[in-house]
Amino acid sequence: MQITRADFGDPRLAAFLQAHLDDMEPTAPPESRHALDLFALQADGVRLWVGVDDDSILGTVALAPVEEGHEELKSMRTDPLVRGTGVASRLLAHALDDARARGVSHVSLETGSMAFFEPARRFYARAGFVPCPPFGSYVEDPLSTFMTLSTAPR
Repeated sequence: MQITRADFGDPRLAAFLQAHLDDMEPTAPPESRHALDLFALQADGVRLWVGVDDDSILGTVALAPVEEGHEELKSMRTDPLVRGTGVASRLLAHALDDARARGVSHVSLETGSMAFFEPARRFYARAGFVPCPPFGSYVEDPLSTFMTLSTAPR
């Protein structure tokens, strides 16, 4: 798998990101869904990468600014056909390496608290993320779980 910065003109990317939004739709009411759409992922400061193999997008990961030295992990998605093959681990490592290289001290995330998101919460915990209070513009929400990771040099 090759990891590159996203090409927002690629129709495969639009379809992949729409599938992510479609996956989220039945999980919670709109006010508790925080996935970014294609337009929001093009905002200033947002960095989106894709994992590509042959002609397929296998996964995506993004970082979005929260405040100086603090970024949020966004749009972490692996194609269901390749889940469990290391795609997510490689994408997460790439994003965290990028954050460290730019001096970001913390990367945080919001994911669902429902059973649907249990594999994601376990994945992030294995990567060292720990529970934290809401950050940025988030507020307490029983349908959200907030996690953070210090990206200080090891």
